[in-house]
Amino acid sequence: MVAPCPRLRACKTLNNYSRSMQAQPTPLGKSERQRLIGSIVTRRRVGTQFELLEALQAAGCVVTQATISRDIRELRLEKTHDPLGRPRYALPDGGRQVDPRETLASILTQFGRRATAADNIVVLQSELGSAPAIARALDRIEHPKVIGTLAGDDTCLVVARDARDAAALARELRSAIG
Repeated sequence: MVAPCPRLRACKTLNNYSRSMQAQPTPLGKSERQRLIGSIVTRRRVGTQFELLEALQAAGCVVTQATISRDIRELRLEKTHDPLGRPRYALPDGGRQVDPRETLASILTQFGRRATAADNIVVLQSELGSAPAIARALDRIEHPKVIGTLAGDDTCLVVARDARDAAALARELRSAIG
């Protein structure tokens, strides 16, 4: 039987020690992570949750997509476009109180495509990824004709009280879309 080489054992021990000393990503606290997210979206174009996940991981932050989704909602990040027309997340206007109707009008102008009434439902089509923002804006204005909203990626279903309200609402939304 051959005895193990003492040098080899020393090298393995050194390699294990070296690996353990490398910086390991660590989970950040909620406020630290959200500050980092704010910094990232301010400094560079981040258009998707996956891009934000990659940026956070590159900064050494361990995070899941579900956590990113919650952080985006809590930070009230807005989906806008950069000068080249590419989608990007942006922080809301420095805490300034914004009229929810202005927000809805802005989102519809940027992302809305068409609004069609079908019985008591309005089908509102938009750019990919913007339907949740449209639904949230509609919910915030507490429109008297809207009972509720349901959003996918590029389609928002707006439930009205009846067919007449849905038709009026569709006209109103088409007007805002332009």
